Amino acid sequence: MKVSYYPGCSLEGTAREYDESLKAVARSLDLELAELPDWTCCGSSSAHVTSDQLAISLAARNLILADKAGLDLLVPCAACFQRLKAAEKALKSGVKPEGVKEKYTGNFKIIHPADFIWEQFGEKVIAGRVKKSLEKLNPVCYYGCLITRPPRITDSTNPEDPQSMDEIMKALGASVKNWSFKTDCCGGNLVLTHTELARKLIKKLFDMALEAGADSIVVGCPMCHSNLDTRQKEVLQDNGQAYHIPIYYFSEMMGLAFGEMAVEKWLNKHLTEAKSLLKQNNLL
Repeated sequence: MKVSYYPGCSLEGTAREYDESLKAVARSLDLELAELPDWTCCGSSSAHVTSDQLAISLAARNLILADKAGLDLLVPCAACFQRLKAAEKALKSGVKPEGVKEKYTGNFKIIHPADFIWEQFGEKVIAGRVKKSLEKLNPVCYYGCLITRPPRITDSTNPEDPQSMDEIMKALGASVKNWSFKTDCCGGNLVLTHTELARKLIKKLFDMALEAGADSIVVGCPMCHSNLDTRQKEVLQDNGQAYHIPIYYFSEMMGLAFGEMAVEKWLNKHLTEAKSLLKQNNLL
């Protein structure tokens, strides 16, 4: 199976472990990720807060490349996913962005990797690749705002209670905890402009995850990962409450269960220590 792949800027930099683990999982599943040739930034979030036309044009350029490839497009970054989906809707409604002259047909699907992996491979295939069961882990899965909402943009069929990461983690053996905060906001890029507000939102997610009985949080968004992974010490400073909650990309957990050798290298990139929990459960 072959799909187009748009890593976006984050996976080329601060979220490199997300990119590397996704590619490792794809190899395990015999899924070929064909990176879009000459892809460029989708403009999130600097473009769409500056100019609607610019936001559509930057994303549309990449969609034209995907259109030429003629394959479904995997977009792991939630912000990129949101911008490309919004541009897709604009193009299909007849908007003609500046600088984009090629005709757009849109005969492909823009999809988040977690949704694609679950829809295309399912429990039987995923469970069949497991070499290390995650049965001793008790995560909650956190989707954030942009993967599923608003559904008029994302085309999500279950925007308030998405299930793809939950189902993947269950297929890996994990005891996934239920919680009602899987699509609550972590503050996004407000962490740069309204840091105090973002910290309150992040603290709420930590508190609710622990209340649900979770020992970790699994994500599929670089911004969500960054906010939850890097701000735990700041939340401690604000509230005097220490958190030591590992934040994992769902693809890292898949790689771990599939026996990938690079897992420790990926986890070394996290700022909140993420290996102790796994070592305690004989997974590393």
